[in-house]
Amino acid sequence: MIFVGNGALLWRAVAHAKEAGQPVDLVVTGPGAHHQDPAAVDTHDVNAVAQDIDAASSDGIIWSIDNAFVFRAPVLELDQQIYNVHGGPLPAYRGLPLATVAHALLNDEPEYGATLHHVDAGLDTGPVIDERRFPIAPDDVFEDVMLATIDACHELFVDNLDDVAAGRCTPRPQPDGPSGYYGLHAARQLDRHRDNPHYARATDLGLFADFYPEAAAAWS
Repeated sequence: MIFVGNGALLWRAVAHAKEAGQPVDLVVTGPGAHHQDPAAVDTHDVNAVAQDIDAASSDGIIWSIDNAFVFRAPVLELDQQIYNVHGGPLPAYRGLPLATVAHALLNDEPEYGATLHHVDAGLDTGPVIDERRFPIAPDDVFEDVMLATIDACHELFVDNLDDVAAGRCTPRPQPDGPSGYYGLHAARQLDRHRDNPHYARATDLGLFADFYPEAAAAWS
C-alpha cells in the first residue's frame, strides 16, 4: 500500500496498517514533514513521484489521508486504485477540512461526517464506498467538529482497510443533492462572513489554532 498525505491522521493510519499486517510500501508526504519512517519520501508534488509510487506498490492500492495534494494524470493513469478518506460529507462539503468544517458551522448544519471514496479526475467527486455521520450540537464550535471529523476519518480507514485490501468494496455514485466546494480560497475569504450569527462558532479553532496559524490570524 502507498500512503499519501500529511499530519497525525496519516501516520495514525500508517501505524494501524502495519499493526494489521498490511504492507506499507511507501509514504508520500509534504516537504518539511517530521518523520523517521524509512519508507517515506517528501515532495512538493505527488505527481512528480508517480513512477516511484508505481515501482514501490506491491498491491495497487493508494490511500489518500489528510492529503492536500491534487492527483493529476501522472498518478491517475497508473494501474492503481486510489482511496481518499475525506473530512466531510459528500457532495455537499468537498474541499479542505479547514474550510468545509467552518462553512458547515456557518450553515448551522445539524450533522457532519467523513467519506471514503474512490479518487477520479475531479475534486472529491469520485464514487462513495462508505461514510460516517455524527450530530453537531448547537453549542459545538470548530474545534469540536474537527475533532469528531478526525475520529470519523480514522474509523472509516480502520473499518474498511481489510475490505479494500481484499477488493471487496462496492463503490456507489455520490448521492443527489447540493454540491459545494470549499478550498483554500474559501478559507481565506471566511472573514467576509463576520455578520453570520454562527461566525464565532465557525472560527473558534481551539487547539487547531496552532495547526492553522494563518486562519487563526485572519479569522480573529
